[in-house]
Amino acid sequence: MPNLDDFVPFDPSARRQADKTRYPGAHVDVLYDRRRCMHAAECGRAAAGVFNARRSPWISPDAAAADAVTAVIHRCPTGALQAVRDDAIVPPPLPETNEVVVSPEGPLYLSGRILVEDEDGGSDDMQHRVALCRCGASRNKPYCDSSHGKIRFRDAGGVASDAAAAQREPGDVKVKAIPDGPLMVSGPMTLRAASGRIAATKSRLFLCRCGNSKNKPYCDGAHKTVGFRSVDGDGR
Repeated sequence: MPNLDDFVPFDPSARRQADKTRYPGAHVDVLYDRRRCMHAAECGRAAAGVFNARRSPWISPDAAAADAVTAVIHRCPTGALQAVRDDAIVPPPLPETNEVVVSPEGPLYLSGRILVEDEDGGSDDMQHRVALCRCGASRNKPYCDSSHGKIRFRDAGGVASDAAAAQREPGDVKVKAIPDGPLMVSGPMTLRAASGRIAATKSRLFLCRCGNSKNKPYCDGAHKTVGFRSVDGDGR
């Protein structure tokens, strides 16, 4: 889970808030990580009184009951939003299985018990929802920053494999971003195509993040052919 100390309280006098900002409320605080946000606007559609990008502050935690605010936050697919009550982050309900979902024209959505390791070998704290770039263009790799829309990334989210049942073994999923290469995802997990179909229940997957594999979402070595660079800011 995120470290509360990394988040700066909302400053009404600032022209631009910190990338990690804490919006205080009477019964629930909201943490917002700008770099993790895909601007899917699910929060605004679900609770427009609380989340409204056209005003400042754009998050008003007291505009709805604390339980309602927390429920909306738990639907955030990227983990950009977190609810804080009694000075502790409220984790979302965990799915029965760790899941990797291939979204159409978009990122890989992971849910469950997720540890993401960066290319220097460092690891974030345990996370429950992340969106990982698979178009190659994110400036916040390995996380998605919605660059797939800007570059018009196209992939319907089909998966050329099938499995009979979900992976129900306990354990954590570890994600390692291989430098200039794919995402190595290890641990008990269920891979779902965009349709919701269960495509794989493996304990290790190598998933494309350069956007050029002919066998998406799996890596086929295309990153070597196209000269993919995972730290240069544009990935192509």
